[in-house]
Amino acid sequence: MRDHALFLNGTVGVGKSTTADAVSALLIERVIPHAIIDLDALRAGWPAPDGDPFNSALELANLRPVAANHRAGGARILVLPGVIEDAAEVPRYRDALGGLPLTVVRLTVDPAIGEARLRARHRGDEAASAWHLHRFGELDAVLDAARIPGPVVDTSRLTPRETAMRVLDGIL
Repeated sequence: MRDHALFLNGTVGVGKSTTADAVSALLIERVIPHAIIDLDALRAGWPAPDGDPFNSALELANLRPVAANHRAGGARILVLPGVIEDAAEVPRYRDALGGLPLTVVRLTVDPAIGEARLRARHRGDEAASAWHLHRFGELDAVLDAARIPGPVVDTSRLTPRETAMRVLDGIL
């Protein structure tokens, strides 16, 4: 097994975090040292600077030392749930990971299933629900247009474990 980074890419509601947790469970079963790096947490901050509404620069700046610390701690696989909207960004992530081989896996979901997930997740918060439902289609279209190289896994009718198994097929 070679050391590797696995980027779980996709629109909101597709199951990136759920899949990351399921990948972790499979890696634990296989006794493979790893870490999940929550990219949402690495970029969390307000206000975002002009021209960088999603704090992407902060995310990459934080990723470099966090990834290095996990690698120094023995992680062989880094699992990164997040969003890369442009193929030109992939080398920046690879660089922030210290040149670690990187596979970007696009997770997709049937729109009706994704919307149902988002409505359940944001039940009771109409503003958040409306924003995420709008962003679902918008971001999905951006990712379709980006055509970032890598495998695609449709999460629509798979359990998290089945999704994780398909995600790992390409790197283990």
